[in-house]
Amino acid sequence: MRIGELARRTGASVRSLRYYEEQGLLASARSASGQRHYTEDQVARVEFLQRLYAAGLSSRTIAELLPCVDRPSEENSEAALERLSRECERLSAHIEGLISTRESLQRLLEETRAHEDRRRRMAAGESAAAAGG
Repeated sequence: MRIGELARRTGASVRSLRYYEEQGLLASARSASGQRHYTEDQVARVEFLQRLYAAGLSSRTIAELLPCVDRPSEENSEAALERLSRECERLSAHIEGLISTRESLQRLLEETRAHEDRRRRMAAGESAAAAGG
């Protein structure tokens, strides 16, 4: 199938598919006129790549993991386990940072709401005093 068909079937953009090739994550055969052609297996490959990207993995990390997928072996599996472990640690640290940021924003939101409530009460009190006086 040609690149447009692969894009349509996977939901990936043509630009993304070209990028995957540039990064060595996806391979195509070329016709005599230079058009890219993909096999049916490439559909699953692109969907897998998209899941890895959606999980926050970089192209470099994905490239380090693919030998375990493409050529399973004890050596490749050990390397992939080490890389996945580092990636999980990185994601955990990122999540902790996000939680801290969310907590800070929640405190700021609560303080801002409390300030706004005080301002409204003061304005209501001034309006009542002006109406009564």
